[in-house]
Parts: sequence; structure tokens; C-alpha cells
Amino acid sequence: MSAKQTPSQTIGPFFHYGLNPVEANYPHTQIANDCLVSAQIQGERMTLTGRVFDGKGVVVEDALVEIWQANAAGRYRHPNDARSQRALDPHFQGFGRCGTGANDDGRFVFKTIKPGPDQPGNAPFISVTVFMRGLLNHVYTRVYFDDEVDANATDPVLSRIEAGRKVTLLAKRCDTPDGLEYTFDIHMQGEQETVFFDL
Repeated sequence: MSAKQTPSQTIGPFFHYGLNPVEANYPHTQIANDCLVSAQIQGERMTLTGRVFDGKGVVVEDALVEIWQANAAGRYRHPNDARSQRALDPHFQGFGRCGTGANDDGRFVFKTIKPGPDQPGNAPFISVTVFMRGLLNHVYTRVYFDDEVDANATDPVLSRIEAGRKVTLLAKRCDTPDGLEYTFDIHMQGEQETVFFDL
């Protein structure tokens, strides 16, 4: 008998402080956090920020955004990523979670590092999962970086997407007084709808 995928269910209501401890002012942030960096972690520090918009262009203030990424060397902290030539940073988990209600303007904010490419020929990216009211299933997308022009041009995933829609996967770089920042807004529907992936 082969194992089957567990069926999905309607998104929410959330076990709020368990899924999103920062927004709930719950002290157990080891569950998931919006700050993935510490002094020991290797790599270029960056902030990833943005908002989630519904089909009418209204900011969704109760969405939950998760990120999963490789470290600066392009390696994931996961047993299936056993590429020995890529260094594993023991201090970097690569996973974070932030609710859009954590900030007054409905913005998610992650303090992290810029990932390295996970394979030769791939552009660096961050995987994103969005949970939101009204969704029967959470949705998946990717964040690529608009300053990685050469790598983006040859990335096998980006090359399969229509030219006019690739821009929905590009985070915009901004050098601020506080450091490197990328802005990535997620549009659930409409003319600017973000490209979502089937997994």
C-alpha cells in the first residue's frame, strides 16, 4: 500500500500564537520567527518586505507569509540537500513566518540573508507560501532579485514564464540607511497577479 498525500482543508482559523508568535506577542519565537539572522550567520544581511493584495487591490491584513530559503552558499538546512560541496551554516535555519497584521500598514518583514543559488545555472531565490482567508489551499511562489540580471536570464524556472509576468516574481532592490532591502508585493488576483506554482 502506498502512502497518499494528506488532503488539504480550508485555510484558518489559525492557532494564532502557535503559527505567528511575533504578531501575537507570544514569547516562544522558536516556533517560527520573522528574524532569521544572528551574529554567527554567514552571508549578506537583507530585509525582505512587502504586502499582500487581494483581487481588488486592497491590502490583506490577516495573511500569513512563510519563507524557506538556502543559505549564502546555496544549501538548504534539510536532510535531502546533501550536496557536500556546499557549506552548511549550522546557525541558519532558512525558515521564517510573518503575519501581515504584525505591522500597522499590513506589511510582512523578514530579516534574513541573501541566498546563494542552490544549483549551477539557477538564480538565487526564496520560496514563499501564503495562507489567507478565502483560500481552500495555500499558494506557493518565489522571490527572485531584480539585481541578479545575468542569473535571472538563464534560470530554468524563470525562462518558462511569459516575459510580461516575470516581473511579478522580482523583488526590487533598495539600499537604505538600515542596509539592503528588497520589496516584494504579492497580488492574489487581478492585472498584477503574482505567478503561483503548483507543487
